[in-house]
Amino acid sequence: MSASVKEVASVEGSETTGGGSWEELVTAALLGTERRPAAGEPAALLDDAARRTVRRRAGLVPAPAAVRPEKAPDDERPHLPQAARRRLGQLLADRSAAAHSSGRRGAAPDLAELLPQWLSAAGERGFRTPPELLPALLDAARARTDLRPQALAFAGSRGLWLARLNPEWRFALRGGTGTAALPDVSDPEAVRRLWDEGLFAERVALLTAVRAYEPGAARQLLATTWVAERAEDRLMFVDSLRTGLSDADEPFLEQALSDRSRNVRATAAELLSALPASALAGRMAARAASCVGLDRSGDRDGARIVVEAPHECDAAMQRDGVVPKPPAGRGERSWWLGQLVEAAPLGGWSGRLGGRTAREIVALPVADDWGDELHAAWCRATVRQRNAEWSRALLGAPSAPPGGDGGTVSLAERAKLLSTLPESERASWVAVFIAAHGLSEAFQLLGVCLVPWSTALGRAVVDALEIARDAGSYPWSFSGVMGLAERCLDPGEAVRLDALTAIPPEEEGASPGAGGYWAEAFQRLVGTLRLRAAMLAELVPPPRPFP
Repeated sequence: MSASVKEVASVEGSETTGGGSWEELVTAALLGTERRPAAGEPAALLDDAARRTVRRRAGLVPAPAAVRPEKAPDDERPHLPQAARRRLGQLLADRSAAAHSSGRRGAAPDLAELLPQWLSAAGERGFRTPPELLPALLDAARARTDLRPQALAFAGSRGLWLARLNPEWRFALRGGTGTAALPDVSDPEAVRRLWDEGLFAERVALLTAVRAYEPGAARQLLATTWVAERAEDRLMFVDSLRTGLSDADEPFLEQALSDRSRNVRATAAELLSALPASALAGRMAARAASCVGLDRSGDRDGARIVVEAPHECDAAMQRDGVVPKPPAGRGERSWWLGQLVEAAPLGGWSGRLGGRTAREIVALPVADDWGDELHAAWCRATVRQRNAEWSRALLGAPSAPPGGDGGTVSLAERAKLLSTLPESERASWVAVFIAAHGLSEAFQLLGVCLVPWSTALGRAVVDALEIARDAGSYPWSFSGVMGLAERCLDPGEAVRLDALTAIPPEEEGASPGAGGYWAEAFQRLVGTLRLRAAMLAELVPPPRPFP
């Protein structure tokens, strides 16, 4: 018998013979000395427990020491100002985001909803994460996928280092965007070394950085290991070519049309169709032109579009990204037609349809109820090709009824079309739309507008909220828009909103108590705007003292 085993045995024996076993001591501690008089007074019980604990530990064989982790990488970014550090701790600790079943949210600002904005602002200013808050930041990113891009960029290389030590944070190693540990992208040896040896997250960040620096170099780097990459990794890598996409990428993407992965093929086809001069775009244009034409039986004013959808999806179409099997509820021919029109260059339709402008084409009637299918495909093509002229044509006038003059009626499509317009035009369009139609259909449209909202857009939203209040509605009917306003209104609007925080006189026929609920909602809005202003002010480094 070894010395350590003998020691343990002697300790166990002494515990058994000297006043009861360890199990009896635990039982007395759980039941209390009043119910176990033999255990003695509480102080004596604690003394006995301490003595026995030392004996038990003395009889254990020490375990081998774990391998010391490698040193955390340096983070050269500046420290957060102290006030901002405290604010981050509060935001990470807040758990008030859970929705209330009644729809009421109270008058206090929702800190959890401000965390993404704080992370974005801190990242733009180039600050580093305080080391003591890295675990809480990674926990927050694990719980909320919407936080991950900003959180991982803010966590930087130390966040990735820490994520390797905890299996619960492994998500950071697959999709991280932190760039603090990236080498100088102008150093080919350092770039190649990280590309060959780095984690997937580091390689994605590296490829993105090289692509922004020199698009051709990123494409060449990707080509060196393309055949050895996993399918899901190839998909992520080829998708990164959206940044700086140009005709020079066509040969690589044309080869990817023969990839083993269907998703990779589909993404490559989508990117090629966004290049109007590519061979794939030309092939798709020819196919779409054979399906969509102008009925010339009448005069110009009486013209209409006629459609003859494809009768088959051949192998060449499938190689160019056309998916042969439609989703449930869709007919095959309409499914194939939509994909062809979506991938065809928009610039070719004017010549095909009598030299008309985009607005004139969209206004043309379409025979045999093909209009919705054709316009939906044009919407997707417009978003893919970022064509502002076609966006304006398909959107129509913001004050007109949805779908007027052939424009789209889908909120989701309108939101995507708006994203292709310049930021100022986008905000102006939505402001006029809200003034004409109110807020009932504005939520998706507001989500694509630049933050903070322009003055005109912000005031249109507030005016519409005030109209809804005066009409006697309850504020939780507009909780989505109100939540967006808290995050997106210019903080300077708080002063103008102060007048709305008072409880208005209750009009005859109004919903009972609605005025008080609206006052509470506007109090939360004003409080949130002032909190956002304070947060941004805290992220400004203090001025350096003169020497």
